Amino acid sequence: MFDWLPYNTQVVLVGVTLLGVCSGVIGCFAVLGRRALVGDALSHATLPGVGIAYLLAGGKHFAFMLLGGFVSGLLGIGVLSILKRFTRIREDAAIAIVLSTFYGGGIVIATVIQAQASGGQAGWDTFIFGQSVGMIWDDAQWIMALGLVTLVIVALLFKEFKLVAFDPAFAHVQGWPARAIDFTMMLLLLVAVVTGLPAVGVLLMAAMLIIPASAARLWTYRLSRMLFLAAAIGAGSGIAGALLSSSVALPLGPCIILFAALFFLTSLMFAPERGLLARAFQRRRDRIALLADLRAGKEPI
Repeated sequence: MFDWLPYNTQVVLVGVTLLGVCSGVIGCFAVLGRRALVGDALSHATLPGVGIAYLLAGGKHFAFMLLGGFVSGLLGIGVLSILKRFTRIREDAAIAIVLSTFYGGGIVIATVIQAQASGGQAGWDTFIFGQSVGMIWDDAQWIMALGLVTLVIVALLFKEFKLVAFDPAFAHVQGWPARAIDFTMMLLLLVAVVTGLPAVGVLLMAAMLIIPASAARLWTYRLSRMLFLAAAIGAGSGIAGALLSSSVALPLGPCIILFAALFFLTSLMFAPERGLLARAFQRRRDRIALLADLRAGKEPI
């Protein structure tokens, strides 16, 4: 399908397409469960682990750095859970604490990497800002494997995720292991974040989780349709961003996010019922109907 493109661009397209699908799907549960900022905190929490793994490996080792990011993000989930459960700190404050602390630690480690005498920081910036240059087929395979695992788990636990995302208190009362299900969703969010680090980067990965899901939310009231639309928007953003990045030599992550934002703005304007234009037309119709009732001598309801 993309045989006319350079081999490296084809590799990137494969990776970011499935990344967009995975991020869009799991991002829907974050949006519906009001966990949008949690994705941002997790993306920043992975930075220290990526840096430590980079130092231990002595350079860019894709799988090892993803593992480091996962462990660091898991620690961030643990700290966030402890702050929420055993202190009186509100969730937004706990998220801010985790985000800023882990990101600060990551910046310190980044400074150590940049100050190395060998200057061996090649590949490090990839995990901060995202980059298409240098992604090889093995990297794309890791992205595909992690993305497919995430999608399979979502398919298997769809009913449970749906229940906990909409009403965790009701799920707990009904005897469902709401905390375990919620923790599983958090883990999948973390897996999605770690998967997208080399393509989109730490700073922008949260946007990849939230923007496609938020755009899809404007088009439908059904969760199944929302998942499909979010996956399509995520994949479309990835493909468009990769093509733009490869054609004009721009960073991959920002290109993907800009296209995702374009999809969101389009949805915000033109989505039926929830779009700004649709709501403006509905207000105009209501005003006309009200004036007609007043002229006819009817009392407004």
